[in-house]
Amino acid sequence: MAFKDILLTLTSYPEPTPVAVTEEAVAIAASLGAHLAAVACEVHVQVPGHFLSGSIANVPGIIAGEAEKSRKSAKDMLAAFTAAADKAGILHETYLERSPTFAVPDLLVDYARLRDLTIVPVPESYDQWYAEAVIFGSGRPTLVLPESPRPRPFELGTVAVAWDFSRAAARSVSDAMPLLEKARKVRIVTVINEKKLDTKHSAEELAKNLVRHGIDVVLDKVDADGRGIGDILEAYTASHKIDVLVMGAYGHSRWREFILGGATKSLLSRPPLPILLSH
Repeated sequence: MAFKDILLTLTSYPEPTPVAVTEEAVAIAASLGAHLAAVACEVHVQVPGHFLSGSIANVPGIIAGEAEKSRKSAKDMLAAFTAAADKAGILHETYLERSPTFAVPDLLVDYARLRDLTIVPVPESYDQWYAEAVIFGSGRPTLVLPESPRPRPFELGTVAVAWDFSRAAARSVSDAMPLLEKARKVRIVTVINEKKLDTKHSAEELAKNLVRHGIDVVLDKVDADGRGIGDILEAYTASHKIDVLVMGAYGHSRWREFILGGATKSLLSRPPLPILLSH
């Protein structure tokens, strides 16, 4: 199945998603020949009533000002998105929602469940709750985009698959197949001496499977050598000039708090490149 219907989530508060990231998402949709929908949300900060009644400051006025800031950011982002999509000549649409801050993740999950793929920009300056909610709640693959500037524009040159023969890794490969089939080369990387693997030969068997799809595959093994899995994958993707990393997302939610696996937590907190995650 190809990615034909993609969602882009845009953050309006506390800082808006940079226009450059929106343009990159449009370029990704164009390279895949996909329809791209963008959703932005005007958020409303909610403050407990007892705080309002006991405060000397003009808290209601401050809240109204922040809501107006969010509203303007959301409209400006959607306008920039429309301009970029028109220029690229892709099919597109926009959604402007209103929601209290605590309800935004659930709203985005509702949208994501109805798309082939969701692109979620991840900022460096604050937490990644929106991305975590979509990854673990949508049931669909999520492409995380770093908001920090990167040295080169997006392309599907070399895609890496982080492989450990787990269910999550297998799911990520299946979900990423439209990207893998379009890439010029796919590198399967297995980290050894980091944890016990169920089988020593699964990477070779996965390579055979991908080759049957007409994919050019290279197998790599990296010795953990006492390093964290997130650091290993970050160094690997940099040294091999990887354009997209495909990996399984490890973790679960409990009372709206996500307990993440090591690599997921490390790479999601500061993604060095676009990462396709499946859970």
